[in-house]
Amino acid sequence: MAFDQKLDHLASQGHIVPRRDLIKTQEDIAMIREAAKVNRAVLDEVAEKICEGMPTSDIDRIVAEKTASYGAVCAPLNYEGFPYSVCTSVNDQVCHGFPSENVFLKEGDIINVDCTSILNGKYADSSRMFMIGQVSEEARKLVEATKKACDLGLEQVKPWGFLGDVGQAVNDYATSCGYQVVREIGGHGVGNGFHEDPWVGFTTRRGSEMVMAPGLMFTIEPMINAGSSKVYTDKKNGWEIYTLDGSLSAQWEYQVLVTEDGYEMISW
Repeated sequence: MAFDQKLDHLASQGHIVPRRDLIKTQEDIAMIREAAKVNRAVLDEVAEKICEGMPTSDIDRIVAEKTASYGAVCAPLNYEGFPYSVCTSVNDQVCHGFPSENVFLKEGDIINVDCTSILNGKYADSSRMFMIGQVSEEARKLVEATKKACDLGLEQVKPWGFLGDVGQAVNDYATSCGYQVVREIGGHGVGNGFHEDPWVGFTTRRGSEMVMAPGLMFTIEPMINAGSSKVYTDKKNGWEIYTLDGSLSAQWEYQVLVTEDGYEMISW
């Protein structure tokens, strides 16, 4: 009752508060943690095997086989028509990259591997960046700065704070490094579904957006471009998103639970 009263009080002050169905129960959380074990293991397997000369279709195969070995399912496969088990976004691809037999990883590439696992109806979602061989100083700095931006955003996850606090921390750091954060694409609620409310932007302002009530679960996954923040979608497949100016883009993704005293990293 006290929890609901606090939400009602915040709503009466004009703040955006989560619906009750977005607050994860202890049973939900326990099951989502099990899905996250699969998600992390799959990305660990990719980390062990990814290498120069590999077609990105091999990553799709690794993810599919490792996920199935746990009795889990790859959430992206056939999701709204997406034809693969994982997203592999290379260099100027911002997100939703298609694994391909014709795209071979080469020295100097940076790639985001975005993996979502379903186990017993619960979802775990995270992504990691990989640098292939010796990469340029520009690429290395972008990948490392994007990770740092995520970490700074994570530090702002506090019970009864605001999602805008996370977004401002991310954006302030990214812009201080000379980068730009993609505005149109952001994080999302996750756990009982693939994409739940709230939408999580990373160019938001402190004190704005949804209240981070304990039990809320969402992703921190800014897409940070070395050049302009402007992007475009491949018209042929309607999925793959690229930087408009051809600059490099990087993304890490954390799945985070708001707790009574801070946060819990669910998957990364």
